[in-house]
Amino acid sequence: MDIAIIGAGAAAVALLDALDPSDIRSVTVFDPSPSPWRGRPYQPDLDSVLVNAPPEIMSIRHGDREHYARWLDGDAHAGAHTDERLGRPIPPRAVYGRYLADTAEAALARFARTELVGAVVTGVSLAGRPVVRTADGRSHPADQVVLCVGGGVPRDGYGLAGAPGFVADPYPLRRTLAGVPPRKNVAVIGTGLTAVDIVASLAARGHAGRISMVSRSGTLPFVWQRPLPTDLRYLAPDRLRSLEGPVRLAEFTELIRMELAAHGESWDALAAWIAEAPGRDPAASLREQLAMVDAPRLGRRIVQEAAHTAGPVAWRLLPASDRERLRGRHFRTITSAASPMVPRNAALLLELFEAGTLEALSGVEKIEAGSAFEITHAAGVRTADIVINAVNPPPHAIPRAAEPLVSSLLAQGAVLDPDGGLAVDPGTGRVLVGGRPDHRLHVAGDLAGGGPFLVSGIPGVAAQASRAARSIGGVRSR
Repeated sequence: MDIAIIGAGAAAVALLDALDPSDIRSVTVFDPSPSPWRGRPYQPDLDSVLVNAPPEIMSIRHGDREHYARWLDGDAHAGAHTDERLGRPIPPRAVYGRYLADTAEAALARFARTELVGAVVTGVSLAGRPVVRTADGRSHPADQVVLCVGGGVPRDGYGLAGAPGFVADPYPLRRTLAGVPPRKNVAVIGTGLTAVDIVASLAARGHAGRISMVSRSGTLPFVWQRPLPTDLRYLAPDRLRSLEGPVRLAEFTELIRMELAAHGESWDALAAWIAEAPGRDPAASLREQLAMVDAPRLGRRIVQEAAHTAGPVAWRLLPASDRERLRGRHFRTITSAASPMVPRNAALLLELFEAGTLEALSGVEKIEAGSAFEITHAAGVRTADIVINAVNPPPHAIPRAAEPLVSSLLAQGAVLDPDGGLAVDPGTGRVLVGGRPDHRLHVAGDLAGGGPFLVSGIPGVAAQASRAARSIGGVRSR
């Protein structure tokens, strides 16, 4: 087979690593990026921009939780990046980008013929043997096409594009923060992990002005606890795969309750504690959670691990009404709990809160540009000289550069999933064309409609890539 892979980010790396080369004649990867394999999040950047999870959560090889950890063991500088509270190496994200690039290069070396085409894909023809068309006018026939297109760009929810002092897309921070005067007041739109990156990087640069994290909820990410074995039983991914959907949210909640009860803990008590997060004082909450990093109770660890490993399986089994409920009412709380910040960043934010140089403003109603930015929030009005957008792209958003590609597929019978992205067969990742799974066309990554809930989670991306590899012709033996 000749394989065409559109996109050269984490999903493409996971796919290349998973594919069995025995029946593959050639692999062609299409991506115009000057730094392939790293995607948008893992490009070279400031050392203050850290990987936001322990190595066990970041393996790009599905089914091998130690793959990334083994790579780190061979990196001469990994020990310098240990988060002492977590007891794990938490390197800059550029280091993780090197891991992805090394994994991709090792995977490519297994195939007889490979090519990296640095051109934007404008369409795929499905008339007979698929043909990938690029912006430079070339046509590339293939037997199998896999869309590994990444996510979109941050939303400009307040219509600030073009206003002097507004940064629409923060990454890479080494570029965007270079133009921020050290004594100016900065507002960061959002309180998630991207906002934490920005605050930590401003502090690392010695920023002396006020920093305001502003959002509707004001909810900061939770803080990672030191990893401990959880031995999931009821929430083990293989157990969930044996269930026949749809499975209602109430049934999954009961599985969570049983899982925690098996470890001597109460789901109701943990759920109440999580639900109270938006109303807590940010500094007090950080102080409490930093004191819990080494706590022996497993409840939060179980929920976090299950969100990344069992979550993609569970999401596909939920009916549409329950998915909408989770996305609408509980999205921010769930993502804050499932994707915490590392203790090193939590301690830094707490220090800034206590020093009075950082504040979190909730209930933001509007942000208007003028001689200064005026931010109307629940407690009044705050002004800022610089506004940096840290709002994540919508789940399964179609990047602007991929719109011609998606349009070409829609014109041939593909359809959009109601939740965003392209509609796919959940068992194989094959794109639905004319209402049926097309065995020649797969999706791995954020463009796959219907899941997972945590669209940027590496375990979910790796699982999708492994699914596509199995559908194409089998996963290689290790």
